[in-house]
Amino acid sequence: MLSPDAAALRALALRPATTEDEPFLRRLFATTRAFELALMPWNDQQKDAFITMQFSAQRRQYESSYPNAEHSIILWGEASIGRLLVDKGEREYTLVDIALVADYQNRGIGTRLIRDLLREAAAAGEPVRLHVSANGGALRLYERLGFYRIGGDTAYLEMIWVPSVPPS
Repeated sequence: MLSPDAAALRALALRPATTEDEPFLRRLFATTRAFELALMPWNDQQKDAFITMQFSAQRRQYESSYPNAEHSIILWGEASIGRLLVDKGEREYTLVDIALVADYQNRGIGTRLIRDLLREAAAAGEPVRLHVSANGGALRLYERLGFYRIGGDTAYLEMIWVPSVPPS
């Protein structure tokens, strides 16, 4: 369906998130919790209530912890396919969140967006910090892109990328 080649990636763009994006962002959040919800013996109404509560809590936490973060909707042509939340602090950048709908994962899109962020951070002389699930596939992506572990626990790892040579 999608190709990660350079021509296909020209359809990729970012735009600022708005309040009108909240239904999309809630659905996207739900997809990131699908595995966890599949393990719960809850009915659809209970799962929906859980997602609503967790989505609201995440939004409040991000707004409180990263009040100046750039919150972008990832577009493929005209379609909203994900979100990117980056805090560009005075001493470092923080990749707060990046998420793509399932049909657009493993296509080179996240890699492209993160490499763009790393190039920008390198030009500013800033490291990039993030937290990632210790058990997810994203960990391998971040390691491939030059991030290394600096802390964490059994659930989440803290990682950092320090500019030396801009990524290719």
